[in-house]
Amino acid sequence: AGSVFARAAAAFAVLPAFGERVVPMRVRLVGALAMTAVVAPAVPALPLPQAPAALGALLLGETLVGLALGLALRLMVMALQIAGTIAAQATSLAQFFGGAGADPQPAIAQVLMLAGIAALVLTGLPERAAAYLILSYQLLPAGAWPDPDALAAWGTGRVAQAFALGFSLAAPFVIGAVLYNLALGAINRAMPQLMVAFVGAPAITLGGLALLMVSAPVVIGVWLGAAGAVLDNPAAP
Repeated sequence: AGSVFARAAAAFAVLPAFGERVVPMRVRLVGALAMTAVVAPAVPALPLPQAPAALGALLLGETLVGLALGLALRLMVMALQIAGTIAAQATSLAQFFGGAGADPQPAIAQVLMLAGIAALVLTGLPERAAAYLILSYQLLPAGAWPDPDALAAWGTGRVAQAFALGFSLAAPFVIGAVLYNLALGAINRAMPQLMVAFVGAPAITLGGLALLMVSAPVVIGVWLGAAGAVLDNPAAP
């Protein structure tokens, strides 16, 4: 159970919903203990070595595996943040680096992220997280260190998938912004005396909010499918 707790606690530190900064540390600890109680009976028992060096190596390896598993899902949340940031920039509702720190996000990114996490929890995240951890023992048995080259290739693929998914989810806003700016340029060319900036700024803000209202359910649905694929097959490249 000690090795299972090391993997579950490391995953809980970065999992969506459970690993958010607003969740108190004690709640995360209790959640990791509860997840350990669920996962431990389903995995082969692994006796802990008596030698301190071997015990430390075992717990360190399990912690690294748990962090990798949690980060695979955390990258899916980052994909929503990337999509919201691109959408906000395209619709002139925020700047890419408008926040002073790492946490501040444009309003669109925050809305999409919270909606995605809420939808993921409603689709059974606790149960799927338990199955996710149990499946990980078939891919990476307890006590076996992951291959560094394979882990690096897998992580690179996950990061690339997150960026590709983020841009794909923001594609309607990017396309709309391009069409809007082309139309605005044509109007400015046809009527140079018209101050198109005063007319265009409120229009693109309204259009961005309307597009968010229409596309958000589709965006969250597509994102849930991608996050579900990670939960079902964490070893996919």
